[in-house]
Amino acid sequence: MDYNTESTPYLSLFAAVSYGIASMAMVFINKAVLMQYAHSMTLLTLQQLVTTLLIRIGRVMGYNNAKELNVETAKKLVPVSLFYNANVAFALASLKGVNIPMYIAIKRLTPLAVLVAGFFTGKGRPTTQVTLSVLLTAAGVLIAALGDFSFDLFGYSMAFTSVFFQTMYLVLVEKSGAEDGLSSVEIMFYNSILSLPFLLFLIIITGEFPNSMSILFSKSTSLSFLAILLLSLVMSIVLNYTMFLCTIVNSALTTTIVGVLKGVGSTTLGFVLLGGVQVHALNVTGLVINTAGGVWYSYSKYQQKKRNKLPKMMADLEMHKK
Repeated sequence: MDYNTESTPYLSLFAAVSYGIASMAMVFINKAVLMQYAHSMTLLTLQQLVTTLLIRIGRVMGYNNAKELNVETAKKLVPVSLFYNANVAFALASLKGVNIPMYIAIKRLTPLAVLVAGFFTGKGRPTTQVTLSVLLTAAGVLIAALGDFSFDLFGYSMAFTSVFFQTMYLVLVEKSGAEDGLSSVEIMFYNSILSLPFLLFLIIITGEFPNSMSILFSKSTSLSFLAILLLSLVMSIVLNYTMFLCTIVNSALTTTIVGVLKGVGSTTLGFVLLGGVQVHALNVTGLVINTAGGVWYSYSKYQQKKRNKLPKMMADLEMHKK
């Protein structure tokens, strides 16, 4: 199905809302799992393995129309998949030591990193509003970190590394167009199957495996842990699907804006759910500034896109008149 040509306002709204809900829920679900089971790499490997199996089974049973694996397409997607999974792996690792509000604040630094990367790759200068908004976001992180009494150097390092790999992923996808022409299910399938050798290598070389599996089996006797683990595995599929669907049906900009807006809700809920947050005026002030910068950035990008569309619309109108 070509979502770009067949999408309706209802489908666009559904894609955006479902991605926002799934993205918000996934942060809390992963945090809940990692509070009981610290092996984040093994968790990500299981999530990707379940995704691969379910898409494959769904294709065989006729529930999805994903095409067979294409070697040339897979070659183009290998670096994209590595950066994507490195981003998720370091993000999961950071959640073990960073509280949810600070995690979200750090992840909002991605636009700043993308701007810096764009400068070095000759993309051109961003608008003044975009520049100021990302600088405000960065200032908010710095202020919030100064007031974070639960500061964890390892967790912060993992979160910043995750921002780096997310930036590389976004830049690479934009430059290579590697995901062009693929449906959301196909992108998920390639991403999950290409990531498995890389993730298996990581859990072996880091020493997580096989100890992580024996711990997992022993913890599986707890129904509450098993329920939240299964929810994590299912939600990883839902999140990836809704993220790719939102990007295909709407745009990458819409996905970014939804991500910022859900971050406002996640930051608020993060103060009351799952603990780990020691409230301090400096920390709260920094998070408010960071959130304001994120909303300003989304608004600035939206306005920029509208301005860029206007000349094209006028040109199309002139052509139509002729």
